[in-house]
Amino acid sequence: MKNPASVCKYTHFSSTALLIFLSFFSAVSHASSLPDFTQLVETTSPSVVNIATIKHGKSYSGLAEQYNLPKEMPEIFRHFFGPQQSPGQNPNQDRGYGQAPDRGRQSEKSSLGSGFIISSDGYVLTNNHVVQGADEIIVRLSDRRELEAQLIGADERADLALLKVKATGLPTVKLGNSDKLKVGEWVLAIGSPFGFDYSVTAGIVSALGRSLPNESYVPFIQTDVAINPGNSGGPLFNLKGEVIGINSQIYTRSGGFMGVSFAIPISVAINVVEQLKDKGKVSRGWLGVVIQEVNKELAESFGLKQAKGALVAQLVPASPAELGGLMSGDIITAFNGQEINLSTDLPHRVGRVKPGSKAKLSIVRSGESKIIELEIGALPETGQQQRIGQHNSLQGHKENRLGIVVSELNQKQQRSFGNGVIVQKVANGRSGSRAGIVSGDVISMIYGERIHSVEDFSRIVEALPKSRSVPMQIVRRGAAMFIPLRLSE
Repeated sequence: MKNPASVCKYTHFSSTALLIFLSFFSAVSHASSLPDFTQLVETTSPSVVNIATIKHGKSYSGLAEQYNLPKEMPEIFRHFFGPQQSPGQNPNQDRGYGQAPDRGRQSEKSSLGSGFIISSDGYVLTNNHVVQGADEIIVRLSDRRELEAQLIGADERADLALLKVKATGLPTVKLGNSDKLKVGEWVLAIGSPFGFDYSVTAGIVSALGRSLPNESYVPFIQTDVAINPGNSGGPLFNLKGEVIGINSQIYTRSGGFMGVSFAIPISVAINVVEQLKDKGKVSRGWLGVVIQEVNKELAESFGLKQAKGALVAQLVPASPAELGGLMSGDIITAFNGQEINLSTDLPHRVGRVKPGSKAKLSIVRSGESKIIELEIGALPETGQQQRIGQHNSLQGHKENRLGIVVSELNQKQQRSFGNGVIVQKVANGRSGSRAGIVSGDVISMIYGERIHSVEDFSRIVEALPKSRSVPMQIVRRGAAMFIPLRLSE
């Protein structure tokens, strides 16, 4: 008969061994499920380049020759030019940048970013901010050759630049389809962070279609791939070795990588490249509307079942939107058959349409769904919305149900705003104050009715229902917006 203690020890040993084996097997299985990037890197890295720029600055000796100034630098100029170089001394000697390009000039050379070759005859794609303002652009290939590049064209709005070097038979990347990208996919970046050439980092796609401040025309790919200064302009690959994005920006509070980086989709870049090759600049579609997000309160005030779409807050005079029949208060829910869930979805979809093309917009107006067909215009060169003037002195009127005092617009304000009344005073704790109305706001529409006078305003306010939110259009500091308004009594 076996000793029970021995049986217990044996059983305990067997269970422990089994757990160790299962843990080991699980770790091996998990490791084998992770992607192996080695082959991808070997195949794609030869088509990635390092980009440096040179900016020339006039030295005092150059200015002295040009303007017949004294050969010895006067003391007053030393603050601007620094100590004068001895004859024959290389002004960049201590920096290790080699001989200055020409007499009377000082040069600053710095490694700024990355890029990649998109055609064997020497076309290179990078970010605009990498080469912007450069006097010379140097492209360094994987075989250590350094070639001077010509700037074919740049698009500041998309932050893209197309370069050309004189060479043939160059290794090229394979371009993918960023429209098929999915959140959670593995992606890999190759670039030169802090000047360390051909550094490889990997991660996953965190989100798609991100809109960033002042970047309305690019639906960015968000990733957790480590991106740092010097990675800008470098390629973002999928597991097939296809470029699906151009690394462009990071979100940071420290100046370095914090887990959130953004890439320009290759579908946007291809369109830009074709236009830069063809005409050296980029044209984008334009509606001429100021839009805002539809939140829960606004959706309720407009009678929508779901908070989605782009709310038209303002129309640019004589714009394609105004000429095509769009109105303030319309909610655009689809553009050419593509759903508009967030207001930020609209600009980049319109921007990719060729100016002069027809487009169909699905809208909700006064609770009813409509289809509007209009011609898309060309985005103005400045890209700036028309600004509205400032307010002048006012004469007050009596308080109303909202607890606000309004007055008529003067002639100058009428030229700027078209119609409406201006808010002089807001009583605390009343409906107007709770809705967020402040002095100086111009109220131009309430509950779908346009306001042309204080009399119109008073009549409309007196008839407002108390049981629901209603939309009110205001103009604040030159920008139109809708706010939900609910009467408290």
